[in-house]
Amino acid sequence: MDITLAVNAGRIKPLPYNGAMASFDTYEQFWPFYLGEHRRRATRTLHFAGTGLGLALCAAAVVSGDWRLLLGGLVAGYGLAWLGHFLVERNRPATFRYPLWSLYSDFRMLALFLAGRLAGELKKHGIEP
Repeated sequence: MDITLAVNAGRIKPLPYNGAMASFDTYEQFWPFYLGEHRRRATRTLHFAGTGLGLALCAAAVVSGDWRLLLGGLVAGYGLAWLGHFLVERNRPATFRYPLWSLYSDFRMLALFLAGRLAGELKKHGIEP
């Protein structure tokens, strides 16, 4: 069953999915929603793989001077992440409505994972890791 999430005092609560994305005034409101849209491990794994590959291709573009690799980095980064949303979570990527907050959150989620703190952050917002 598809769900969307409501944010209430930093906690996430499943609601029936109606096809609309919630509206947020602050990043603090957005972050728990973002985590909830990545509640499945496979989605997060695809995000991490896409981010890593995207960064590697962008770095290769700078080193080699082949700027086509930048396009490859964008396609790899967003492509893998969006596959996770469309095929695993079956939700709409927040990138479409909140591009900068989503990009920042992707790196924040990756940093928390690499630091071994993502499970705690998910639990803090009522999401089972």
